[in-house]
Amino acid sequence: MSLKSFLACGAAFALSAVLVPAAPGTANADEGMWTFDNFPTAKVKETYGVDLNKAWFDKVQMAAVRLSGCSASVVSPDGLVLTNAHCVISCAQNLASAQNDYVNDGFFTTTREEEKTCPGQTAEILLTITDVTADINAATKGLTGADFVKAQEAKSGELEKAGCGDDKTIRCQVIGFYQGGQYKLYKYRRYSDVRLVFYPEFKAGFFGGDPDNFNFPRFNLDSGFLRLYENGQPVKTPTYMKFATQAPKENELVFVAGNPGTTNRLLTVSQLETLRDVSTPTQQLMRSELRGRLIQFSEQSADNKRITTNPLNSLENGFKVGYGQQLALQDPKVMNAKRDEETKLKAGMSAEDKAAYGDPWADIAAIQTTTRELYLPNYFLETSLTSSNLFSYARTLVRAGKERSKSSAERLPEFADSRLSLMEKRLIDGSQIHPAHEQLRLEFYMLKTREYLTADSPITKLMLGKESPEGLSKRLVDGTKLADPKVRKALWDGGWAAIQASDDPMIQYALKLDDEALKLRKEYETKVTGPTRIAAEKIAKIRFKAYGTSTYPDATFSLRLSYGKVTGWDYRGVKVAPFTTFAGLYDRATGNDPFELSPKFAAAQSKIDPKVVYNFSSTNDIIGGNSGSPVINAKGEVVGAAFDGNIHSLGGSYYYDGTLNRTVTVSSVAILEALDKVYGRTALVKELTGK
Repeated sequence: MSLKSFLACGAAFALSAVLVPAAPGTANADEGMWTFDNFPTAKVKETYGVDLNKAWFDKVQMAAVRLSGCSASVVSPDGLVLTNAHCVISCAQNLASAQNDYVNDGFFTTTREEEKTCPGQTAEILLTITDVTADINAATKGLTGADFVKAQEAKSGELEKAGCGDDKTIRCQVIGFYQGGQYKLYKYRRYSDVRLVFYPEFKAGFFGGDPDNFNFPRFNLDSGFLRLYENGQPVKTPTYMKFATQAPKENELVFVAGNPGTTNRLLTVSQLETLRDVSTPTQQLMRSELRGRLIQFSEQSADNKRITTNPLNSLENGFKVGYGQQLALQDPKVMNAKRDEETKLKAGMSAEDKAAYGDPWADIAAIQTTTRELYLPNYFLETSLTSSNLFSYARTLVRAGKERSKSSAERLPEFADSRLSLMEKRLIDGSQIHPAHEQLRLEFYMLKTREYLTADSPITKLMLGKESPEGLSKRLVDGTKLADPKVRKALWDGGWAAIQASDDPMIQYALKLDDEALKLRKEYETKVTGPTRIAAEKIAKIRFKAYGTSTYPDATFSLRLSYGKVTGWDYRGVKVAPFTTFAGLYDRATGNDPFELSPKFAAAQSKIDPKVVYNFSSTNDIIGGNSGSPVINAKGEVVGAAFDGNIHSLGGSYYYDGTLNRTVTVSSVAILEALDKVYGRTALVKELTGK
């Protein structure tokens, strides 16, 4: 079997032979998404002989960027930001038109005047970290259920407001770590004017498509550039990371500084069983069917294909992630290792601990019956329809109208004073709306509600009334004016009175559903969220007593630093090399989608140095949200942008296996080679290199 075929089919069995997770309180070599205030500097020095000082950490922290759902880095003194192409494709989509298909053709600028604002995009740089655990614990002491959740969220909002005030250039966020064992206030410098500088055409940034996704070798220019602006001018950023002009060597130490989204390595076995048996398989079935509908939709016209490229790519990525996670959860070795972790932690409890905390694992296990019962009703009524941008706008406007008349502490947490400015920006910014695509999503989730809950369910009856999913979705999308940012702004500014007076069908529909949706949300908080948080905090205290902060917390889309080395891996007799080159790209090209060269790359073949390192793999521990993260050498230079993991890393939500899990990165030298010889972006090359 060829290496390509071996890796392509590897997803079907790769996770069945993984090593089991590390014992509790320990970490495998190179394991961990560490916070900047608790990085294992001594372990890195012991393992790799590299001693990192405070200046190194400060520089990396001040140049690491959090985007909407992705990560990035400042790479020039004029606010230039490096990230992935797949992190800016939505911007290219919003700026595109039938005449300018930026998604498939690319977006290129020669001067800064040509750089265009990305609707809804923000960029945040972490300034400070403050421990607020005592404040949160004091606010929730003695409370249960929904009261516990409300007090926790209210105190978080109060601390965020106190930390940032009304300054819209600063964002404060209270983040929980170790399943409620710690709470920290993260203060960010926020930039609301973020402009697109460079996005490669789709066939270059996504070469290999879904078949190559989460596989290696890879040949992707998955890179894009943004620029930070303020008051109409590029932001001066004297603290930035230099762009490396040499590729890393095999076994060289590298770091990834980014914002991993969510991991579940500290969940209990009973919680993992609920994921395995209920939510993951349900979501996978729906992703599979929605994928088919999007493919069918895209084939109906050239315009449909254009507007579906990004959503379909994102959905296929999510499906493959879910597939890998499902395999991990179904692996007896993984689940048995998790059971062993719990058994050892319980065995280490003193009589005093048992008297103080009881058996929180049993408490969480008992909650799972209710979790499973409420999962589908809560998902379909509270979450599913927000897949439509138009309904999401309506839901936000309706709830904002209700909540903003209350004191900040009494509101739903997402409407606290400290969070309103970002919500308003994302609501009002002029993102493109494609009615046919909006209707497809609304119709799909209405159909799934009726299918999963049955036509006799009160939720189905509330959602559909006497209408069909097809007819109702069409009526709502055809009749609403919420695609117009001016209409959304008027409703936001007009508050509850404007919402009540509105005859917009999407607003009226959101109003119709909202009381029942909020009632179900409160029931979930009372019976599931609150009791789970209380029990999880007890486990966190037991874990802290045993291990302290010698372990790392689960990912929370907050800034983390991982370390590892550039290397390949061995799997079932096959050795996978850590590097690919431009020569490999041209060898892999078949002329057929998704292995078809972009016209620009095809035309530039004679100019490109075939030996330049294109993509490389390393042992860094990452997860979704790390996309676009700078991969940094010991000198603090950016040697690439992380854009993927290998097939074995898909179980990374639950454990890390250093023998197989790999981060996949597009190298800085490849980006420079392409900018120069494929795209002729000489000004951008000069800004990155100073030459």
